[in-house]
Amino acid sequence: MKSAKTMRKAPKHLGDLAKQMWVIVTTYLDRADAPVQDIDDNLIELYCTQFEIYRTAYESIKKDGIQTEIWKSVQNSAGEVIGKDFQGYRRNPATAIADGALKQLSVVGGQLGLSPKSRAELANLGNSAAAVDVKAALGDLLGGKS
Repeated sequence: MKSAKTMRKAPKHLGDLAKQMWVIVTTYLDRADAPVQDIDDNLIELYCTQFEIYRTAYESIKKDGIQTEIWKSVQNSAGEVIGKDFQGYRRNPATAIADGALKQLSVVGGQLGLSPKSRAELANLGNSAAAVDVKAALGDLLGGKS
């Protein structure tokens, strides 16, 4: 196993926000004494990049709104624009990007133990009182003796 202390430095190719999140996540995992392994570097990187994607999309949503107006130009017979007709609204594409990134953050964050639910599940794995005798449980379920 590898301590989060040994991977504190973020990969060079990450953007600024992703690098900041790398430090936050690895510091948290280190303090939580989480069993981080080399293979987890990819998960941490994925979490950090999805965070940056989410934040970038959110900035676009703040700037441009969740929807944009659709206008159609009205032209005369000579092809000159003489007016515009309002056609309605369409969803800002950044909302779909933010939605996808949030889903990934939730999934990957759970795998890394970054949510209250996943931390509780990880804590129960090591709890010997919560251990289940599978053979006895199956015997009880099937009405037989174990």
